[in-house]
Amino acid sequence: MYDIIIVGGGPAGQSAALFTSKAGQKTLLLDNEKGLTQRALLKNHYGAKELSGKELVSIGKEQAQSFGTKIQKAQVISIENNKGAFLLQTEDGETFEGKQVILATGSNSKLAENSGLKTMPGKEPYVKTIIEVDQDGHTNIPGIWACGVAAGVSVHTIITSGDGARVAVNLLSEIKGERFVDHDKL
Repeated sequence: MYDIIIVGGGPAGQSAALFTSKAGQKTLLLDNEKGLTQRALLKNHYGAKELSGKELVSIGKEQAQSFGTKIQKAQVISIENNKGAFLLQTEDGETFEGKQVILATGSNSKLAENSGLKTMPGKEPYVKTIIEVDQDGHTNIPGIWACGVAAGVSVHTIITSGDGARVAVNLLSEIKGERFVDHDKL
């Protein structure tokens, strides 16, 4: 069983995975590799003069894996509560079990809707539906969180990656019972 399963491997999902796995949580990231970031050209991403979305995703994947995140290509089709944990099923029939779930599914709200999460109209162009979350990233189902475009933040990669980190820090704070802080030193 995983401590945390993240669905979606764009900037929000990978940023969340980086924080959770670095904090010692057994983390699985499931991604269908169909995210819009793969086709972006980024000229307004802090800390980088210019890079492709494909490069950004590749760097994020390497960072998350360096801290222990397991990344697997998969299309998750359902999430079910299974006696205090969550069972995620893929379209290929695989199942994964996790204590907590973070949805970072971008503009695709189908999984959230199929899993009983509350949704609402989106405000970003091309994002019709978002997952309803509170200020920390909780959804209406305890143990399922949402971040990034899926949770209604701006489609800009710098913002979605920050939101993935924010939700991961909030989840880790809840697990640890105190505010989680992760600062490396030189």
